Amino acid sequence: MYNSKITGLGKYVPENIVTNHDLSKIMDTSDEWIQERTGIEERRWIPDGSEDTSAVMGAKAARIAIERSGLTKDDIDFIVFATLSPDYYFPGCGVQIQDMLDMPTIGALDVRNQCSGFVYAISVADQFIKTGMYKNILVIGAEYHSNGLDKSTRGRGVTVIFGDGAGACVLSREEDNSKGILSTHLHSEGKYADKLIVASPSIAHWVPEILESEEEDISYFPYMDGTFVFKHAVVRFSEVIIEGLMKTGLQKEDIDMLIPHQANLRIAQFIQKKFGLRDDQVFNNIMKYGNTTAASVIIALTEAWEEGKIKSGDNVVLAAFGSGFTWASAIIKWA
Repeated sequence: MYNSKITGLGKYVPENIVTNHDLSKIMDTSDEWIQERTGIEERRWIPDGSEDTSAVMGAKAARIAIERSGLTKDDIDFIVFATLSPDYYFPGCGVQIQDMLDMPTIGALDVRNQCSGFVYAISVADQFIKTGMYKNILVIGAEYHSNGLDKSTRGRGVTVIFGDGAGACVLSREEDNSKGILSTHLHSEGKYADKLIVASPSIAHWVPEILESEEEDISYFPYMDGTFVFKHAVVRFSEVIIEGLMKTGLQKEDIDMLIPHQANLRIAQFIQKKFGLRDDQVFNNIMKYGNTTAASVIIALTEAWEEGKIKSGDNVVLAAFGSGFTWASAIIKWA
């Protein structure tokens, strides 16, 4: 059985920066209020008139990742695309990537696991490579949140958190089983689905109801029970990281770099303190980009690598928690 390793990384974020001060002009909030609760200072939002969408941003990040891998688009055997904000209700973004990058008629799979989406996606890709079915897989996480947020004071508790962006990696076959992705761990607990949710559109709230919807119907906007989510997140983050360490025979002292899902800086700081990690052992960029959901882990991983904070032989831990609830981790020996 093979291992898989990351051979190329890429990211893309819109140029348009929206600061906390910008948001305070359109809703009752402040820079102090947002930073105190989330650690976020600014985020990127796709501006009106831009060509960018989840698929378009994903394609831009993918081109960078493929070039850095030393491969060509024709070397890619499969696509896994994670997002909660696809361009269409169906089909998914994976097939759009196949078309946008002018790839052969390879398979494309879409993953709908929200904040855990990228870690789920990389786990799926890892299994395909481990079994020998594919050799090089393109894995993408991308989100276009800004067009679906309630930008009034009513929605401030959620809207201030989210940003747009995309990241991608190429996962390739590794003959050395001591390198690459050592283990992945996936979990869910659906009884809390309504604690972080967009209830519409759905088959229960389909086109006729959309057309007849009253202005006060907020089922189309994201809802989050923030306190409830926070309390569960800090527990599940810890559990799934420990699970990965135990599976691979590592200790918390062996972690060289933790890349947590960028949901809330306070969650990341809580986990850092619990595991006794130094600032240089945890990478956070939520201050600049906000929560980019399925894109957050891969954007952060790419940025950490670009800044030289990850090197060959490092033990890298990816961890995420989000809507579903779902949570996941991946333990990587960087090759």
